[in-house]
Amino acid sequence: MTAEAVPTPGTQPPGHKPGASKPAGAFAPLSNRLFAVLWVAAVLGNVGTFMRDVASAWLVLDLSGSPSTVALIQAAGSLPIFLLAIPAGVLSDIMDRRRMLIVIQCLLACVSAALMVQAALGVASVASIAGLTFLGGVGAALMAPVWQSIVPELVPRGELKGAVALNSLGINIARAIGPAAGGAILAAAGAAATYAVDVSSYIIVIAALLWWRRTPDTRDDLSEQFGGALRAGLRYARASKELHRVFLRAGLFFACASALWALLPIVAGPMLGGGPGFYGLLLGAVGAGAIGGATVLPRLRERLGADGLMLAAALVTAVVMGILALAPPRWLALPVLLGAGAAWIAVLTTLSATTQAILPNWVRGRGLALYLTVFNGALTAGSLGWGALADAIGVPATLWVSAAGLLAVAVLSRAVPLPEGEADLTPSNHWPEPLTAEPVRNDRGPVLITIEYRVAAADQHAFHAALRRLSEARRRDGAYAWGVSQDSGDPERVLEWFFVESWAEHQRQHRRVSHADADVQKEALAFHRGDGPPRVSHFLALEHGAGKAS
Repeated sequence: MTAEAVPTPGTQPPGHKPGASKPAGAFAPLSNRLFAVLWVAAVLGNVGTFMRDVASAWLVLDLSGSPSTVALIQAAGSLPIFLLAIPAGVLSDIMDRRRMLIVIQCLLACVSAALMVQAALGVASVASIAGLTFLGGVGAALMAPVWQSIVPELVPRGELKGAVALNSLGINIARAIGPAAGGAILAAAGAAATYAVDVSSYIIVIAALLWWRRTPDTRDDLSEQFGGALRAGLRYARASKELHRVFLRAGLFFACASALWALLPIVAGPMLGGGPGFYGLLLGAVGAGAIGGATVLPRLRERLGADGLMLAAALVTAVVMGILALAPPRWLALPVLLGAGAAWIAVLTTLSATTQAILPNWVRGRGLALYLTVFNGALTAGSLGWGALADAIGVPATLWVSAAGLLAVAVLSRAVPLPEGEADLTPSNHWPEPLTAEPVRNDRGPVLITIEYRVAAADQHAFHAALRRLSEARRRDGAYAWGVSQDSGDPERVLEWFFVESWAEHQRQHRRVSHADADVQKEALAFHRGDGPPRVSHFLALEHGAGKAS
């Protein structure tokens, strides 16, 4: 399994109504047997991953002792997610997710087996550990958006935040157990034994995935191919202002907070004089803090809201880094990192749940992949940057700088509130099928769609504002160009127009329009004063030879 923000998959339960939103208990998703089984498998898999990470970090520390080299290992694991998350998100939206997960788990098991063999033979080096860590990151990059995109299939909308929180809780249960167990096994039996336990954890995850009988997605002539799906996902992200806000908040927070994780091996070892067991205990304290934080998170979210929770978490993380910069006694470092764990799960759950809530199902994997790209890009750049700075000015000063940066970011980010994510994004299917004189090839394009309105002069300012809101939905769902024009000879005649790259993409656009989009469209239609509904026309690019007599 991967080590960060990996929700548990499932299938849609009987009676599930997309878009339904009702209050649910924090542990309600575990009442579904499939969710529970895969959740337990994910926890065990992540325990193995944390054990592997402890062994790798400590081996590199023994081999080099350099802060920048230790930070390089974290960067080697997160860089592939930054590079490959977007293609992985595309694949998660167009391939069988269960089969994809099984193949990836086999790949990750092979990586841990290779680490185990080289540790047993005594041939491990910084280069080999970094290379295998990079391959593990490739597997994590391919897997993360697939796991995350499954969650809404399992739970109704009202339980989505609870499901995301449970999965973050599961990761942090693994964080509490894995590092401590890994440190103990590493101290008692060596790195090879630690890696062997990780290999066995993949067997459990693969068995759970084989037991899962997910209904394959239905494919037809309009099913997306890789290139078109990639363009559609990027178009959606470019047009979604809500995603932009989430990405900005995530990038700023994780870039500053990454100093804590990149430099923690140095804090545990040279600064505080601990060994691998102590380093494992510190990571275990982070996990235990996350578990404790998860139990009070619903009440804190209700009292503070998403933005207040993000601010509180940033303040706590900055205080933790400031205390560690003072090289406190080892006994004090443990309760301090409990606070870091509680803050970390608050941020992960808030950002992940918000991202899930603002994404429709058709682009969920791609949108989550872009979020993971921002997340891991910030961690990668932050790890490398803080490691280089620590080489130059020392670890304590670097922790002070990162804490100050995090405080500044936390205050300034209040001007960019997170979206609420309460809109109904299930397909409305309210667009009528376009009229065609003859069958149209799916690849024919581009397609120009025009909608002709009649709007009184006094209403045109408000109408144009409504159309502007509608334009974001048009672009998210497939339009690559949009505009509105007015007839010079008849000012009350207004034409909305947009281009879509192909006939097939416009057909997909019909399937993508959500109930929330339909509500915005109704606002614009309320200004129409024609005898009938607005006239909709579809224009196809004229092909060479069209219209010639046969």
